[in-house]
Amino acid sequence: MAIEKRSHGFGSDIAKVTKLTGADFIAKKIAQKLGYEDCGCAGREQSLNNPDLLVNKVFYKTKEVDDDTEKKD
Repeated sequence: MAIEKRSHGFGSDIAKVTKLTGADFIAKKIAQKLGYEDCGCAGREQSLNNPDLLVNKVFYKTKEVDDDTEKKD
């Protein structure tokens, strides 16, 4: 199992926690029982990794934010 060292945002951290607790496995099984192909976890992770979200701007410094600060100096 490969461990990702750096998170891309809030969604990546949530995905790591759900994988460690087994919640992603349970969500996939429930989705299969209800007849869905996918539980929607990947889409949710991607939307929570949006660099425009406040939590990502504050806690996850992105390259775009770093580039803006360099231009001001």
